[in-house]
Amino acid sequence: MDRLPVKVKTLTPDAPEAAARWDAFVRACPQATFFHLAAWRGIIEEVFRHRTFFLYAERAGEIVAVLPLAEVRSRLFGHALTSLPFCVYGGIAADPECEADAVAALETQADALARRLGVQHLEFRNLAPRHADWPRQELYVTFRKAIMPEVEDNMLAIPRKQRAMVRKGIKNGLIGHIDHNVDRFFALYADNVLRHGTPALPKKFFQRLKDAFGEACEVLTVTDPAGKPLSSVLSFYFRDEVLPYYAGDDLAARDLAANDFKYWDLMRRACERGCRVFDYGRSKVGTGPWSFKKNWGFEPQPLSYEYCLYKRDSVPQNNPMNPKYRAFIALWKRLPLGVANALGPHIVRNLG
Repeated sequence: MDRLPVKVKTLTPDAPEAAARWDAFVRACPQATFFHLAAWRGIIEEVFRHRTFFLYAERAGEIVAVLPLAEVRSRLFGHALTSLPFCVYGGIAADPECEADAVAALETQADALARRLGVQHLEFRNLAPRHADWPRQELYVTFRKAIMPEVEDNMLAIPRKQRAMVRKGIKNGLIGHIDHNVDRFFALYADNVLRHGTPALPKKFFQRLKDAFGEACEVLTVTDPAGKPLSSVLSFYFRDEVLPYYAGDDLAARDLAANDFKYWDLMRRACERGCRVFDYGRSKVGTGPWSFKKNWGFEPQPLSYEYCLYKRDSVPQNNPMNPKYRAFIALWKRLPLGVANALGPHIVRNLG
């Protein structure tokens, strides 16, 4: 007897029961990530004013696959339908037992939606490849490694030179604090990204993340013994994983090894919390963050960002490594912090 057909539906803000079922599926589905959770729909719409289309496939009333999408329209960076802007992982998450027809149904619906909206491209930020023949973004990799049950074993697993930097931070008397708001984090983050010549995301975005995800969104700030903030990271917790996601450092952090201590303190806390995976997140191949994560003993794993191109001939390169943004980056570095923080959200909302 044939199975019942798959039906594709759209998650709407007036259906909390459907959102709860969506999240229950995401938490149980091995292919799903923190960035598939339903709360991203409201965050992206409310903070960045991008239209979202959170599609899900049902069979016999049960969700069997999800695909969160958002439309990003920009004169400068183009018009796209993406799963999901501001998220390093996305694409379709499906129940392995009924993956083929559920994935096909969602891909068909996404293609039809992209054509109706008139976007230049459709982007799936997959962890693993689905279509070998689709155009792909080769720039990004991710870094994931198991957390061992004993704290000291994790310390000893750090390569010797990097472990020396962690111990330097400990000897300097650095202290990690869990913050209940984003104030200290944002001050360090905004100053940090300005020094690198990139616009900062708005402070309300980070506060919205904490409000939406509660204890699954945590800010860890490192201070010197006198209480001066040196380094901070905003992390997500999902199932048995910890994902340090946004970070910032004071100029004094490098000499005191505060950045190194910060990630060790996060790993230690995650170990004690029972986490089993440390997800160092996405980096561009060959950059400073890429090297830093390799120094911790993490091996890069390619990300399979796959594209359907409709009104363009090549995969978009909306990132700071694109040579055409060099002049903008140089100019941005010279802006006063207050001006950069005021202008930045209007620009970065279209990057994703």
